[in-house]
Amino acid sequence: MNRKNSITARILAAVALLGAVVVVIVAVNSSTGGDSPTVEKSGKGAKPEKKSGGSGETRKKVYEVQEGDTLTAIARKNGVSVIRIESLNPDLDPQALIPGQKLKLR
Repeated sequence: MNRKNSITARILAAVALLGAVVVVIVAVNSSTGGDSPTVEKSGKGAKPEKKSGGSGETRKKVYEVQEGDTLTAIARKNGVSVIRIESLNPDLDPQALIPGQKLKLR
């Protein structure tokens, strides 16, 4: 292979690798809902935990899935990241949440 073909092959390999990384990032982002969760102070179906050190805010330890809930919505309602919920609930299928199912949040 001559030098020109070698340089072209290296450039194409780098572009292909970059494209594959972008595809993986998009796929992971869309499977987790695509949004980074934000903090909301209310959420139905959750059991309150002890109040945190003097702030008066209650932090929920367990959440009971309601009809129509998504993992992203649950994360937003409770101020917990989707990744955190998934790590605390390793058997969880985020695409098949069942009403009444209990999820660990903390």
